[in-house]
Amino acid sequence: MADADIDLLSVRLGSVTAPAGCGKTQLIASTLARCGDDKPVLVLTHTNAGVAALRSRLDRLGIPAKRYRLSTIDGWSMRLISTFPARSAIDPAVLMLQNPRNDYPAIRNAAHALLESGHVNDVLAATYSRIIVDEYQDCSVPQHCIVGHASTVLPTCVLGDPLQSIFGFKGVPMPDWDEHVRAHFPEIGVLSEPWRWIRAGTEHFGRWLLDVREKLLNRERIDLRNAPAEVTWVHLDGTDDEKLRLAAARTKGLSADDRVLVIGYSTKPAAQQDIARRTPGAQAIEAVDLKDLTQFAGRLNLHHADALDIVATFAQSVMSNVGAADYIRRVDSLRRGTARLAASAAEQAGLNFVATPSYSGVADVLVEIGKTPGVITYRSGMLRACLKALQMCHASGGSLSFHDAAVHVREQSRLLGRALPRRAVGSNLLLKGLEGEVAVILDADELDARHLYVSMTRGSTSLVICSRSQVLNPHVN
Repeated sequence: MADADIDLLSVRLGSVTAPAGCGKTQLIASTLARCGDDKPVLVLTHTNAGVAALRSRLDRLGIPAKRYRLSTIDGWSMRLISTFPARSAIDPAVLMLQNPRNDYPAIRNAAHALLESGHVNDVLAATYSRIIVDEYQDCSVPQHCIVGHASTVLPTCVLGDPLQSIFGFKGVPMPDWDEHVRAHFPEIGVLSEPWRWIRAGTEHFGRWLLDVREKLLNRERIDLRNAPAEVTWVHLDGTDDEKLRLAAARTKGLSADDRVLVIGYSTKPAAQQDIARRTPGAQAIEAVDLKDLTQFAGRLNLHHADALDIVATFAQSVMSNVGAADYIRRVDSLRRGTARLAASAAEQAGLNFVATPSYSGVADVLVEIGKTPGVITYRSGMLRACLKALQMCHASGGSLSFHDAAVHVREQSRLLGRALPRRAVGSNLLLKGLEGEVAVILDADELDARHLYVSMTRGSTSLVICSRSQVLNPHVN
């Protein structure tokens, strides 16, 4: 079925296969724009960042908010069972998410059981006109069951791409696209126009990527010797591969405003951060768990002798050209009166903190170190989150611990879409859903078919692939 012929409003149950950049969000938006029902459409996706990104796109496309209700599947499940606590038999403490690893499965199970019972069928029918689920390839089996039971009450269409299924739930199975998804939601069409690349003036590049997708699905090799001019291959010949990767990470776009996404080292965050540190203008994209911040907050005790050491070490982990050991030695010599040179602003902040430890003093140290000539912050997201947590501690007058503030900031950040810098460095999992003009893949040989396809489709005007061979032979899990 041609893209223009796919009508989600005419379907009782259906699925749409949506390759990257082929107009999935536009299809959702046009469906919402045409829906004339008095009740809103329930639009579901998987992450809070995904909700924020989709809402932003719908706002830009002028879709009235009254036409839809947008939520994560888990968020909607929580609202459903909290509205019917007796029938769902859920422990109210679970909804506090104090133990997310156990609480989310309990929430999904309770929502599944409530929907399966049929007790809320009338409520669903009276509240929504239909359901649309985005990024369906990222559903777990329990989430697929929730949507499946809701679809017995409301017309439901799901959109996704099995080749973009790179997220996983530890110990939780994922539904098979053919055996589970299409069996319940018969396919009504496949999006086939590479709109992202058409808009960028690189339609032939986009169509080549669609051909690559078919080859990957058929377990065929990708021969980069036949790639269009937008694709550059960097040969990792084993002589100085890190130098080659670093040069690739510095690839420029066609204009100064072009965004460059540098993708690699999926299981090595430290290596990603090192590339960002050594690449001018680059920023490392942080994982939503902000693990380094919560660990820093957990270690820091203002009244321990090593407090300034811990602060300086954190500064060194988010800024380049910071020597934590040298900084500590300078502050110590200044404190003892043995230093020959006067204190810099950063060193004075350290002296002030040692004399009067406080969370505002921690913030002063970090800010002043960042202002030091030659120092560059390459993990701005982590530093901003840290400063926000420190400000919360200070404003609370001591009633809020630094660790609790860090956790609060982390949970807030989950609700927001990531701001994309001009040059972003991260893994596939962190950059999925983000779009730029240039994509750079640093370790193509290490990627399976799904991760390779997601990586290759991040850039609209050019793609740089670093690999040992021009013929890629990724496996399909």
